[in-house]
Amino acid sequence: MTGSGSGQAAADIRRQVVIDSFAGTFPGFRPGFAVVAVDVIRATTMAVTAVLLGRQCYPAATLDAAVELARRLPDPLLAGELGGNMPYGFDMDNSPVALTERSDARPLVLLSTSGTQLICDAASEATAVYVACLRNISAQAAYLADAHARVALVGAGSRGEFREEDQLCCAWIAGRLLAHGLHADPPTRALVDRWRGASVQDMLVSNSVRYLCLTGRERDLEFVLGHVDDIAAVFQFQNEQIINLDLASGS
Repeated sequence: MTGSGSGQAAADIRRQVVIDSFAGTFPGFRPGFAVVAVDVIRATTMAVTAVLLGRQCYPAATLDAAVELARRLPDPLLAGELGGNMPYGFDMDNSPVALTERSDARPLVLLSTSGTQLICDAASEATAVYVACLRNISAQAAYLADAHARVALVGAGSRGEFREEDQLCCAWIAGRLLAHGLHADPPTRALVDRWRGASVQDMLVSNSVRYLCLTGRERDLEFVLGHVDDIAAVFQFQNEQIINLDLASGS
């Protein structure tokens, strides 16, 4: 019996999913974890949408890094926000709706208060870094189940909060991974249980939603709510750029 219990414990360690929140410093995980960065409102939704539109997308951890990236790219489009405000000299806000309305194909340099920092910081800690939002929950989970035994789903914390929209996205991906046989610690299971059976409308209590409504950005909220699991694509952060793995593999 002791041997059987030890074997199960070893299996739990080998195939594991955890949910965490980014609070300005990457939480850090044991070696061997793939990290999925989630910032539904709005950085990862913006990034995924940009790549789907055929743009190159370069997330930046800081304003200085964004300026440096832009300096090295031909005719870059600087987009994003810091503390909710578009930095001086940027071309546009962190708005997926506004991005869909543009006709140019300029490479996008993307900056946000926490989401893009999470993506960039994770690259120094993880075996692989993926970028997900509500648009590609099922595709992301299916890919992870086949490609990685240990997965960390990390929401981009905002003002010290693990916002509801990111909890929802992380929990829905984690729930699918549990169904594929991965194991989870009690806090992760609690989040999966909390959001199991929830509707996307249940995230409307979030302070991120309140901010969008107070600042006249309701169209971005409508975009997020109207694009749930609508694409079968996986996006990975490689060599400073977010790429569509399906296109990269030629499939």
